[in-house]
Parts: sequence; C-alpha cells; structure tokens
Amino acid sequence: MSSDRINTSRAPKPVGLYPHARKVGNLLFLSGVGPRVAGSDTNDSGVPGLELDHNGNFAAFDFEAQVHSVFQNVKEILEASGSSWDKLIDVTVFLVDMRRDFKTFNRIYAEYFKDNQPCRTTVEINRLPTPIAIELKCIAEV
Repeated sequence: MSSDRINTSRAPKPVGLYPHARKVGNLLFLSGVGPRVAGSDTNDSGVPGLELDHNGNFAAFDFEAQVHSVFQNVKEILEASGSSWDKLIDVTVFLVDMRRDFKTFNRIYAEYFKDNQPCRTTVEINRLPTPIAIELKCIAEV
C-alpha cells in the first residue's frame, strides 16, 4: 500500500524533516501540530500569545490563544489533505503543564468537538521542541 506525503503553506513549517501528514489508504496521519502561525520560522516569534524577555523567560503567555491556533492548524492540514474536522477519529494531546492547562483545554476542546467526538488521549510531557505549551497528533479519515 502506498502513502502520500502532504505539506501545506497554510500551516507552520515542520521543525524537522517530516511532512504535515501522510495519507495511507483512507486514513490520514498528521505529524505533531503546534500553535505556531503559518509562515513563522521555528522559533518563538510565531507562537500566539507568547512573548519572551531578553533572558528567554515568559513575559506574556496565553494558553487559550495557543489552543485556538493549534486547532486552526490541524483544520488547515486536514483540508489541504482532502479531509475535514468532522473526519477526525483520534487525537493525542501533549501538554507541558497538565495542572495549569488541562481544565482550560477541556473547555475549549468541548467548543470545537460538540458534534464530532474522536477518541482522545491527553498526556503531560516535559517540553516540546519550541516554546509552545500544546501539540496535537491526529488521525482522520479521508
């Protein structure tokens, strides 16, 4: 069975040598998707609601803005791949601070997934490759 690699300029460029998604049969596997805005490079300049001071510490942080942005990036990749939000079947959520962010994430998640309710796993991790607080790994139907 062959697989197609998919990349789109409507989502942030991957931070390594991997595609935004791969299509295998009628399934679509998204690589980890973060909240950086499309067109930003791999540093912190494109993270919504994030400002770092001259020492690299958080000067401003908006987790809600990151959640909305990561959902928008997933939607862009799905659509560029011939799929859609309502065809998501599995979502793995990586949070860097479960205690601080889980309740907020759950509230926003419920707004986006009122109708379609994919399987979901949420885990806390030590860090992500850029200064982001959330990343999603998704599987959808095509």
